[in-house]
Amino acid sequence: MVDKSGRGRVMAVYHLKGGVGKTAAAVNLAYISAASGYRTLLCDLDPQSSATYYLRVEPRLKHARKVLLKGGANVSGNIKGTDYDGLDLLPADWSHRHLTTSLDRVSKSRKRLRSILGPFRREYDLIVLDSPATATLLAENIFVASDLVLVPVVPSTLAARAYANVRAFIRRKGYDEGKVWAFFSMVEARKKMHRATMAAMKEQFPGWLGTAIPYAADVESMGSARAPLPAFLPVAAATGRYRALWDELAAVLGPGSTPGSQSA
Repeated sequence: MVDKSGRGRVMAVYHLKGGVGKTAAAVNLAYISAASGYRTLLCDLDPQSSATYYLRVEPRLKHARKVLLKGGANVSGNIKGTDYDGLDLLPADWSHRHLTTSLDRVSKSRKRLRSILGPFRREYDLIVLDSPATATLLAENIFVASDLVLVPVVPSTLAARAYANVRAFIRRKGYDEGKVWAFFSMVEARKKMHRATMAAMKEQFPGWLGTAIPYAADVESMGSARAPLPAFLPVAAATGRYRALWDELAAVLGPGSTPGSQSA
């Protein structure tokens, strides 16, 4: 899972709306990537630190203000191993709430995150960004740094409006819409409104993945288990959906190395 230059891919899980299953998707997909043999780094960029909590890591960075501004040893010195082989974590920190202000003070501010992640794309097959709900300079950094932007969309009227705003923001800023892929999240298939909204949105916007993640108590239980869903409920129906979603994403990210084939 590398690009033409032999570097690992970067996938951001992003939405400007909270409460759409973004962090659950980031954690579960990162886990499945690692379990598939890909060396995976999950970067928790959200000051709420939910992904960090799920993976039982303390939400604290050394020299936090420098980590995503200067990179290098500031990043590598903060990367933590997790309980799962092949899955590392760059934890969140409460100071991330100031990231946009800090980024605005540096040169080439929209490309800073891409520059910082560059060296780590030689060490990891996949870097997953759990992004905060924002449409600020940090969001622009995420778009520039990512090979694929994955957007979970709840099939409701307000969530549909929010997704339309995401697409409009990307167009207005001139970023590549072709790397934006969406999937339906927290779906209740028995609801007529959900089914109708999904059909209408698929007609209105391109770039939909076929797998939908259901609204399920099993997914919500990740908070109490503090673990990825496939790790503690490997045969649950929702786990199967995340695995199917991963298979689609792996195809979109394209052919490359076999798992773990990059040089350390």
